[in-house]
Amino acid sequence: MFKKILAIISTVTVLSFAGCGAQKNNISKVSTSSEYSGMSVTYLNVGQGDSELIQVNGINMLIDAGTNAGANDLVKDLKNRGIKTIDIAIATHPHEDHIGGMDEVLENFDVKSFYAPKVAHTTKTYENMLKAVKNEGLKIKQIKEGTNIDLGKDTEVQVYSPVKSQYEELNNYSPVMKISYGQNSFMFTGDAESLVEKEILNENKDLKADVLKLGHHGSHSSTSEEFLKAVDPSIAIVSCAKDNKYGHPHKETMSKLKKAGITVYETFRDGDITISSNGKKLDVKLHSENK
Repeated sequence: MFKKILAIISTVTVLSFAGCGAQKNNISKVSTSSEYSGMSVTYLNVGQGDSELIQVNGINMLIDAGTNAGANDLVKDLKNRGIKTIDIAIATHPHEDHIGGMDEVLENFDVKSFYAPKVAHTTKTYENMLKAVKNEGLKIKQIKEGTNIDLGKDTEVQVYSPVKSQYEELNNYSPVMKISYGQNSFMFTGDAESLVEKEILNENKDLKADVLKLGHHGSHSSTSEEFLKAVDPSIAIVSCAKDNKYGHPHKETMSKLKKAGITVYETFRDGDITISSNGKKLDVKLHSENK
């Protein structure tokens, strides 16, 4: 699919861009200027974890909140961005590397609504999140296939999963969702694995997106060739720590991306990654000082 993408790179050399992998023909050369109003998505550098901030139409939406150890840094990062209210917070699944900082987020910001899949966990981290939700007077809204989330004009949110009510792996409760703004779209996957990808593919829905946040930190358990082909992204995001004990992102996954000519950005190398859309084209801004 043809997408016009502009990349703005700050505090990062052109060499680091070149090292991200082969470019698809539909990605333009690096630009050094121009900013857009519209929607921005920031893939926050939270180490070996996930956290994404979506901002559009005056709405702040946070997907996941990284680890316990990184909670204070996450809160500081969000406050430095001038954020006081989080209109929508989503906990994709109860693993510590995704919800570790969620209790701190709930305590430090005015969270208006909170979503999570219908699955419980017995960890202290999960209990802390539940306590924070209760203390803030919120109720957990279940997120599943077809859940309606309103981000205002010119946007569309499509939630593709969880499809089933029960899974053996907690990762597979992660909501896979596409957020579109004008002609641009972003796919979020949490830690959803190939099993869920197959379920979504069986629904025969339009999964094409400009940007794909790789499932499970680039693990070989996610990003099947079939799913990657259906999404057909120009940009892929890997959220993980440098030299992590899991070996993320796995070589098998990176090989698929290289073969497809997809540009890859990694939080451990590029810091916070902000991709902005004016509804027609994208700007990519890297914040390597936040590594």
